[in-house]
Amino acid sequence: MNRIKLSNGEDLPLEMHKVKIVQKLELKPVEKRLEAIKEAGNNTFLLRNRDVFLDMLTDSGTNAMSDLQQAAMLTADDCYAGGESFFRLEAELKKVFNKKFFLPAHQGRACEHLLSRVMVKKGNIVPMNYHFTTTKAHIRLQGGDILEIPADEAFNTSSDALFKGNIDISKLKKAFKQHKGKIPFVRLEAGTNLIGGQPVSLQNIKEIHALCKQNNVPFVFDASLLQDNLFFMKTQEDSCKDKSILEICNEVADNVDIIYFSARKFGCARGGGICLNDEKLFSEIRQLVPLFEGFLTYGGMSDKEIEAIAVGIRESMDIDMISQGPQFIKFMTEELKKAGVPVVTPPGGLGCHLDAKAFLSHIDPENFQAGSLASAFYIISGVRGMERGTIAEERNKDGSECIAKIELLRLALPRRVFTMSQIKFTIDRIIWLHKNRDLIDGLEWEEEPEILRFFLGRLKPVNDWQERLVEKFKQDFDL
Repeated sequence: MNRIKLSNGEDLPLEMHKVKIVQKLELKPVEKRLEAIKEAGNNTFLLRNRDVFLDMLTDSGTNAMSDLQQAAMLTADDCYAGGESFFRLEAELKKVFNKKFFLPAHQGRACEHLLSRVMVKKGNIVPMNYHFTTTKAHIRLQGGDILEIPADEAFNTSSDALFKGNIDISKLKKAFKQHKGKIPFVRLEAGTNLIGGQPVSLQNIKEIHALCKQNNVPFVFDASLLQDNLFFMKTQEDSCKDKSILEICNEVADNVDIIYFSARKFGCARGGGICLNDEKLFSEIRQLVPLFEGFLTYGGMSDKEIEAIAVGIRESMDIDMISQGPQFIKFMTEELKKAGVPVVTPPGGLGCHLDAKAFLSHIDPENFQAGSLASAFYIISGVRGMERGTIAEERNKDGSECIAKIELLRLALPRRVFTMSQIKFTIDRIIWLHKNRDLIDGLEWEEEPEILRFFLGRLKPVNDWQERLVEKFKQDFDL
């Protein structure tokens, strides 16, 4: 990995690629942005992309493809069954994950659905470092539930702990005793999404594997954000510093039983899959793939996407490719921290995470701090982020709000998409908003779906705070 410094000694995150294809952007006037967020029910998922300037909603399916990926799509073996494209992807996955079997799916949540349908029974408990929204939903749909046992530092947004995504081993031991016979698998998510993209360590993976083996329970690894996590292992874990990215990846794979991934993240194209060695489990899941995804050699993906994923997986073993995201996120996080903006530290993968609970401490949690911040930030910048807090939870059984342990506005940085000037623009607007944070107030439900409400729910402001925010913005920027 190239480490570039300026003449003044400052580290500079430098794009290790050339930009050859561009897509035109438009920054609409602040009044139009206010109209757009109101039409979207203050839900950034419901914004039309034509109204968005910089799309930091997610890195899922929004990463830039390389020239080699684009070229590979022209060689796709387009057919319904038995296409060579599948076998090329399978070969690449065997190199990085060392597993005998590969089952394709159209994305990560499809893998979760297949695994949960086969492995989870009513009354089961699945220990994990932290849930992802679709993971929890699929497990609960099968009658199971989750047990979150992350390291104690996981919810400390201002911390210097390097691997906050780790499972607490003492809590896992306790779970095996307390829920003996009820644990179908243990799940670990690399680059833990909902707590700020925080990584897991190779050492923690080895310790979990040993415990799972001792208790005869499969160890399931969500590798969707693995490429960022590999960067953190390489740069922050002593045992990994002299190893190549491929060697680290192989070692991770050797210490887990089942790997699933969204190629929309890991692979930079649209698809996913499950890799495993257990022939019996492979056979059970295999028969469901044609039912829910597509035939076994395409699994809901186009052959062109399969070719792109094969190249993307190979490129993910290149430190220059996987380093840009974490380095840009670190730059953004540190610049905001200098300005007094509350951000999740240490900076993780996936994106820069604003601590909405600290940012908007004057707003009642039941009026959705992270959702309010996402709405306010879009209005004054045109940048679309994602609420990762109470809106993303489900109501308690008694109908009360389940207040999230952590309230974040996630500003995802898809790989090889944004330039440094765009990052600096985003930083500038966040700093302005933080200085004017007292103008922001809360949101309340207007339309609330029962399942995965953060995708389709609609909210409204509790008063006219959005109009007042627009007026202050126009005044300060002489508009």
